[in-house]
Amino acid sequence: MNIVYGIQGTGNGHLTRGLALIPKLRSLGNNVRVIISGRKKDRIFGLEQIEPYEIVEGLSFETSKGRINYLKSFKSLHLFKYLNDVRKLDLGNVDLVITDFEPVSAWAAKIKKVQSIGIGHQYAFYYDIPMAGENMITKFIMKNFAPAKINIGVHWHHFDQMIVPPILPPLDNNDNQSTPGKILVYLPFEELDDILQLVEPFNDYQFHIYCKIDKSRSYENIHLNPFSRSGFNSDLLTSEKVICNAGFELPSEALRLGKKILMKPLIGQMEQLSNAAAFNQLKWGSVMDKLDQDIVKEWISEPSIKSVNYPDTAKAVAKWINSKTYKGIDKLSSRLWEETFQKLF
Repeated sequence: MNIVYGIQGTGNGHLTRGLALIPKLRSLGNNVRVIISGRKKDRIFGLEQIEPYEIVEGLSFETSKGRINYLKSFKSLHLFKYLNDVRKLDLGNVDLVITDFEPVSAWAAKIKKVQSIGIGHQYAFYYDIPMAGENMITKFIMKNFAPAKINIGVHWHHFDQMIVPPILPPLDNNDNQSTPGKILVYLPFEELDDILQLVEPFNDYQFHIYCKIDKSRSYENIHLNPFSRSGFNSDLLTSEKVICNAGFELPSEALRLGKKILMKPLIGQMEQLSNAAAFNQLKWGSVMDKLDQDIVKEWISEPSIKSVNYPDTAKAVAKWINSKTYKGIDKLSSRLWEETFQKLF
């Protein structure tokens, strides 16, 4: 098949899912054209496994001090460029468009009537799962930002619904290691000074912080690193604990690896607020609404968690897509969740 695979570059979770699924689709003989939008070219790295890929501007949002800045987001919106990218995307010989909440490929498929599948965390919000921070605007954006004919959500749990909808376990494949006292910190929407103030009192722990700097530097027990996919993955595997925003893919990987998680959601972002609500409901980690030393102190002292051994979802999805029937996703979902909880309990 000729497949266009669109990745929303704003969050690293979309890229991580692409790294898991695209090589498997190609290994089955598919020609996969990769399009990434929502992230500047100089901030895209560590994606050698899915080369070649194209970068278009797409749509994104701006943040300030841990909150979405709607005014800056509106000012940075290049609507006519976005519409032109949708119009110019050639889908003449394309059999299938897969979008991980990527709007250019999704809307091109919709307008040009090409079969499309949405695979990603945002599509889980089409179903009955924990939600927070929801309003008419966020509902509209979630439904219309990157629409697809078939919507397959990805989440940590199916949330005990009577009939399991097309929600699948996370797509990631890492092996676990752990160094006592090592804590990975990834809070990309927070100010670095605020993060340093948060961790400063905890001298007995080694904090490995990934942030917007040019080169690595250390101050006693605090280690600052520019973002590097290989370096980040290495520190994730060897960390005992993780402090992060309430995105989806990093907590997914940390859960599977048995890392203790403390998350701080991006204020004003419905997806992250809902993820935090789901995390609280599952009791799989801790949440802080603001950067709070007292919560960090309490969280550090809590006992370790049991890892969640998710199955190879990416492999199963790739085989399902390759069947070209696009039926039976409910059966696939049920089987993967059954495998997950057999291992967990």
